[in-house]
Amino acid sequence: MTHPYAICLGEILFDCLADQPEKTLNQVDSWTSYPGGAPANVACGLVKLGTTAALISSVGEDTEGKKLLQLLQEIGVDTLGIQGHPYAPTRKVYVLRSTTGEREFAGFGEHPTTDFADTHLKAELLPKSLFLNGEFLILGTLGLAYPETRQTIYQALDLADQYHLKIMVDVNWRPSFWPNPDDAKPLIHSLLKRVDFVKLSVEEAEWLFNSTDPGAITYRLDSVEGTLVTAGHQGCAYYLSENEGNVPAFSVDVVDTTGAGDGFVAGFIHQLRQYGIRRLQQPGVAKQIVTYASAVGALTATKLGAITAQPTAEEVETFLGIYLPKNWV
Repeated sequence: MTHPYAICLGEILFDCLADQPEKTLNQVDSWTSYPGGAPANVACGLVKLGTTAALISSVGEDTEGKKLLQLLQEIGVDTLGIQGHPYAPTRKVYVLRSTTGEREFAGFGEHPTTDFADTHLKAELLPKSLFLNGEFLILGTLGLAYPETRQTIYQALDLADQYHLKIMVDVNWRPSFWPNPDDAKPLIHSLLKRVDFVKLSVEEAEWLFNSTDPGAITYRLDSVEGTLVTAGHQGCAYYLSENEGNVPAFSVDVVDTTGAGDGFVAGFIHQLRQYGIRRLQQPGVAKQIVTYASAVGALTATKLGAITAQPTAEEVETFLGIYLPKNWV
């Protein structure tokens, strides 16, 4: 039996993308649903690249929840940690988009953010066998907004420490998910004290640390091994095992940026599995890993949806061979 290398914990949902770009919420005539949710995106992205992954989440016992569970199983994500909620629905989030592919979250339809199944993830149902055999725990921060799921995150962190998993957090700040957005900053800061790798957008870095310098953020957090600060079309700055650098963004025709950051995380973790964390001490390897992650993110942005747009390892290597024919190993 193959055990999942990475455990992703958090929401799985449907992103309802506006079919008409540049329209307001009231002006959109129709929506197309795509499976998503940052931790689910990372889990699926890893499997498509060839790294085994599990998802721990909660879905409603409704049609949407069954569809998402089936999708995970078809892709090959381990679903041992998927919980079903008897009455809370599977989350849908409505997403407006621009003609350049940028998106804006526009709420959850008729439901408040606290109504959904992912807010009721139960700590006592966490499968310890995943942690016993895993190597990485990957988290977002949206679950911190809800007391029951927050306690489950803390329990997962304890299990990760107990079984010596590395921990990565992608901040993924989304104010609309929080019943009280003012609660977010102290809870996120507290979480980041317990992790090994952190990924932030430039906006999140400014919000949390008043800095976009990954080296400065790493030193402020003290315990982390590396920090990645992504800036969309401006590329990614990184500080990994005392190696600091910048990787420019790849020039692609952007269709939809939903899930691009999650693709980046999947690419990063996939490369850590291939190279080994110790090789981050080598400047060239650290840069290659971030370059690969950036390529996965870029390719994910060239199609609609998050999971549906994710590339395979072969597609990433072909893409890099075109862009980096001389210096890519």
